[in-house]
Amino acid sequence: MRSRVEANEYKDYILGFIFYKFLSETELRFVLQEGMDEDSLPDELVEDDGEVVGYLQSNVGYFIAYKHLFSTWISAGSDFNISDVRDALSAFERLIHPRYKKVFDGIFDTLQTGLSKLGDNASAQTKAVRDLIYLIDDIPMDGKQDYDVLGFIYEYLISKFAANAGKKAGEFYTPHEVSLLMSLIIADHLQDRTEIRIYDPTSGSGSLLLNIGEALARHIDDPDRIKYYAQELKQNTYNLTRMNLVMRGIKPDNIVTRNADTLEDDWPYFEDNDPENTYEPLYLDAVVSNPPYSQKWDPTGKESDPRYARFGLAPKSKADYAFLLHDFYHLKPDGIMTIVLPHGVLFRGGEEGTIRRNLIENNHIDAIIGLPPQYFLRDGYSDHHYGAEAEARFYGYTHC
Repeated sequence: MRSRVEANEYKDYILGFIFYKFLSETELRFVLQEGMDEDSLPDELVEDDGEVVGYLQSNVGYFIAYKHLFSTWISAGSDFNISDVRDALSAFERLIHPRYKKVFDGIFDTLQTGLSKLGDNASAQTKAVRDLIYLIDDIPMDGKQDYDVLGFIYEYLISKFAANAGKKAGEFYTPHEVSLLMSLIIADHLQDRTEIRIYDPTSGSGSLLLNIGEALARHIDDPDRIKYYAQELKQNTYNLTRMNLVMRGIKPDNIVTRNADTLEDDWPYFEDNDPENTYEPLYLDAVVSNPPYSQKWDPTGKESDPRYARFGLAPKSKADYAFLLHDFYHLKPDGIMTIVLPHGVLFRGGEEGTIRRNLIENNHIDAIIGLPPQYFLRDGYSDHHYGAEAEARFYGYTHC
């Protein structure tokens, strides 16, 4: 892909094809377990067979015809064409089960629209994609790995390729060690619960949620009783959140995601088509986040926003406490929250000092853990300009 697309876009193609390979192999394993004969798949795994399509949609959430499987692309050899990918991605979008639209809808949009960048003509695009899928074909997708495959690759790509001509894409990856620390704290607090809902309002790659789910699964009889809520602003990163949760074996029924600005557009409490009967405030057992540090935001008109009315408004130059209070608002009274923030939140004055005082005097801060400097990666750069990062654990009242 060198010279065809910007380095910070590599991951959009690589991760998109990895996920498509995963979906293809997941469906293939399912139909073989259900008794389909491998030799008959070209004739049986077709869109014209409504019964097969419906059965697969109900059980795996989508349908991929045999001619559109990742393995079929590989076996096509020199007959493979870029049009095979375009047709497959269009068909996938059309054949998602209605119940799982929010999990899969638009998940390949970034990949689909980016194919034309891989060459000036179909032949050049075909060669670029063929070389890429042959490389990806060696990546294990059977779910037997004891690590986060997609998150690991994402971290590598962010650290190596995301910086482009001095620009930064504003994406964050929480180092595994930090994520593990946060996960163990949360799991210890929630270990006696039979059903758990966890939320990351700046979900990024989704790895933070996954590590918490993994830590909680050691204490709960049925891991399927853990429900994952995620919100992410950037479309391609939002797609990655969904990809990662699905690839790690989280059932689609337990995935609730949203592509929106967390500070400007809080989680909706109802479905647009039936607001009266679907109203449900979102209060969680655990809220966790690694938000963008000290970014600007617009506090205009938010004095009465229930997320901030009780404790105060963060200054427009630094949204750190806006993210913190958003997270805190969505916490159950007996829940727990962890957040990664720059050390500046501990001593800056003004509006931030007021918020900090209110949190402390109301006994909402349980612990602050200082972490080493230059520990975080942000688009290929260590966060040396932020100094040591701070993690705080919060719990207490949710209603303002």
